[in-house]
Amino acid sequence: MNLWFAPTSPFARKVRIAADELGLTEQIKLLHTDPWTDDRLRAINPLSKVPTLELDDGSILFESALICDYLDAQSGKRRLIPDQGALRWRTLLLQGLADGAMTAMGRLFSDERKSPEQRSKVMLARFVAARDAALDMLEQEPLRDEPMIGEIAVASFLGYLDFRWSDRDWRSGRPELTRWFGRFCARPSMMNTGHYLPD
Repeated sequence: MNLWFAPTSPFARKVRIAADELGLTEQIKLLHTDPWTDDRLRAINPLSKVPTLELDDGSILFESALICDYLDAQSGKRRLIPDQGALRWRTLLLQGLADGAMTAMGRLFSDERKSPEQRSKVMLARFVAARDAALDMLEQEPLRDEPMIGEIAVASFLGYLDFRWSDRDWRSGRPELTRWFGRFCARPSMMNTGHYLPD
């Protein structure tokens, strides 16, 4: 399998963490791409987004939630996404919350790089409010140390905050989330997938 990724993408990192947790890393070849300029990516994914997974039979999967679902199915036993019951809905809700927060943070990062006259104060405030409300909700969540896809998505969100805004303190007033993330960051899957700026 080929995984098209960008090292700055929290969604690509989420897939890489999931693959590592499932023991599938060795089966995946990483293809570094710039989704803004790579016509090869556009040729297989009309959205030209990362992550994009190219299967051995030539089939293409995109959107991180779908790719993680596929990888979980390949592992032989559902480990990241329960088949049914309350735990399934909670896991998918956590993933949805974190994915939505990561989308808002991508927009925030993009908008903050614009010139002041191009920025929308209303939208910037909306993205910041989404970040803070998501963090406050996560502070109240009993996050697992043995992760499912919800926890993996949450860790990807928090890792992206540290990567893009290392000077901004999201931890203050959120001791439970801070402690959980500290433990999660010690997992090999997190240490093996860190963000970095491309050359």
